[in-house]
Amino acid sequence: MLPRDFSAIIALGTAVHGAGYIDDSNMSIWYNKGILKSADSPEINANFVAYLDDILIGFRLTYAINQWEIDVWCSPELWQQPSEKVCYFKCNTVDENYRGYGVGSQLLKLSTQAAIKQGASAGVSHLWKQSPGNSAVKYFTKCGGVLIKEHPDRWNELSKQGYECPECADECHCVAAEMIIHFEK
Repeated sequence: MLPRDFSAIIALGTAVHGAGYIDDSNMSIWYNKGILKSADSPEINANFVAYLDDILIGFRLTYAINQWEIDVWCSPELWQQPSEKVCYFKCNTVDENYRGYGVGSQLLKLSTQAAIKQGASAGVSHLWKQSPGNSAVKYFTKCGGVLIKEHPDRWNELSKQGYECPECADECHCVAAEMIIHFEK
């Protein structure tokens, strides 16, 4: 993923997740949280995109270790990993016409490989339980994810700030499944 991909990412993210979830104001911030810079090694980017015939069909945003905040929606006491060794899988998005072909799994695999190079031993995420057919949780489980805790109203405050959940009419009351994948070395 590179900054030249941002406008296509925002368009796909809005189509899949609803207006106000991803926009110009947060795209650059989220992107930069996925890049680990160090003086003794090359820059490692844990964010990835998937194109087919020059059309963006999917993207994965992943925050590098120590480049994200553990907030009230996180349960580090249940992770069985030191929190400073856990990356955050922020967003995995695949165009509805290309789901079921392994695009999301491949993006996760690439991000996991980059996160391991960044020093991560695990990755945590909040999966949208109300995704069609609970596909988000199913895909993450298939990729090795384990349920840690469920968080009702995870995106409620964001919906009060302009986010338009594709599932809820007004305020978002969707449940987030906090899940973790432990990386094998």
